[in-house]
Amino acid sequence: MTRHCWFPDNTVLCNFAAVDRLGLLEKVLDGRGRWTEAVAAEAGQSMRYLPTLSQVTAGGWLGEPIEIDDPAETALVDRVRRVVFGGAPSHPLQHLGEAETLVLIEHRNGFADSVWITDDGEAGRYARRKGISVKDTVDIMREAVVDGLVLADAGHRLLMEMEHVDRHLRDVPRRPEDLLR
Repeated sequence: MTRHCWFPDNTVLCNFAAVDRLGLLEKVLDGRGRWTEAVAAEAGQSMRYLPTLSQVTAGGWLGEPIEIDDPAETALVDRVRRVVFGGAPSHPLQHLGEAETLVLIEHRNGFADSVWITDDGEAGRYARRKGISVKDTVDIMREAVVDGLVLADAGHRLLMEMEHVDRHLRDVPRRPEDLLR
């Protein structure tokens, strides 16, 4: 059985880093995590504000960043970045991580069954319409609870802490037991 890859975006990485629980995310990904060069670069920039993000590169649990260097793929990434995600031509890094991830999952052999982990609502809706499996931070916390990596009370508390430190999550359950659904 092939294990599909899970691609967290920088926002999700930052959510877990903000509450110093990247180790929990690593356990949920269970060796399936991957990232693109753009997401790795975004995480590198975010380390200025969330130094614990260095655990991602130091631990190597997302593997080497996947490079997009084929000219046709590069052109497609830029087109998706601009047309789908609204990236400005004058800001070539704007939405680059989302575009690279989408192009990899949609077009590169071996990634078709991958899961994209993003808290970007628009990107997630677009990816779902394209048939891509999408999860967000709350879904990852549900996975952690169901897998017994964290108790529901603790998982719910972590989501509340993320919100408290101004991380923007969607559909946080009202009660810890709702993480079991």
